[in-house]
Amino acid sequence: MMYKNNKLVLLTSATVLAVGASAMASATTLEDTVNRGAVQCGVSDGLPGFSSPDDAGEWQGLDVDVCRAVAAAVFGDAEAVRYVPLNAVERFTALQSGEVDVLSRNTTWTTTRDTTLGINFTGTNFYDGQGFLVSSDLGISSAMELDGAAVCVQSGTTTELNLADYFRANDMEFDPIVFDTSEQTVGGFEAGRCDVLTSDTSQLAALRIQLNDPDGAMVLPEIISKEPLGPAVRQGDDQWFNIVKWSLFAMLNAEEFGVTSDNVDEMLGSEDPDIARLLGEDGNYGEGMGLDADWAYHIISQVGNYAESFERNVGMDSPLQIERGINALWTDGGIQYAPPIR
Repeated sequence: MMYKNNKLVLLTSATVLAVGASAMASATTLEDTVNRGAVQCGVSDGLPGFSSPDDAGEWQGLDVDVCRAVAAAVFGDAEAVRYVPLNAVERFTALQSGEVDVLSRNTTWTTTRDTTLGINFTGTNFYDGQGFLVSSDLGISSAMELDGAAVCVQSGTTTELNLADYFRANDMEFDPIVFDTSEQTVGGFEAGRCDVLTSDTSQLAALRIQLNDPDGAMVLPEIISKEPLGPAVRQGDDQWFNIVKWSLFAMLNAEEFGVTSDNVDEMLGSEDPDIARLLGEDGNYGEGMGLDADWAYHIISQVGNYAESFERNVGMDSPLQIERGINALWTDGGIQYAPPIR
């Protein structure tokens, strides 16, 4: 009986310690971010449409807008971000070590990354797939004609693995020409070191416009993989995980409800309960994350909804001119979908 009681005491003590440790961990990233005065956001080392500095040195892109949304939710200021450019090899170490608070860098959500690296993906801000970019002069129209090709590919990415799987499954051979950065990869392609460049199709669109002759290259029709791209945070901090996750969800919900950066002030006082909850006028849905009730209002007013971000960065209003496709809302034939705020 004494053993059982002692065991109960030990278990209870262990539970208290675990809960206490969890509470401390859940506050760490938010507290550190607030004390620092900015969100440390890991981005690419320059991928147009997703994360790259403009001519004035201001970071722009679909992934950058996730960073800005988190800053708007936490500080009420979307500009309270410090951008940390990372290549594909550096990105996970930077997140694991605490160098960045969130990784928002065209990164594919996979089983291995989600379960063995100590990180959690918070959602998908772009559904993508891997494709092939070839010179128009090569005279081919299908990836099935690439047997024996030299292929430029970036190291440290799922692209390498998908490439090997695709060629093996189709009984074809290839010569991989591996580079550390996307800039080096496109440079190798343009210099003629390879016949084809492979990457996510969104990245191919971004890389193609950087070529001296964009019209001299074409993307083949085959999509050979699923690439759900999204932000990630360190495991063990549920509060921060929720903040980053719901920052993206707020943008998706805003699009669904027709709330934009232009009309968000007019929407204040709306009798629509979904909009009232979104904008913090009916209940405080930021409280559970340590945020003010109007956290989503700040995101929408300063960053915009998901459609606004998509169109100006990668959509038809951008140089990439990528159609919404499966990245349209579920109500418009796509698969983008956010849980309700209630």
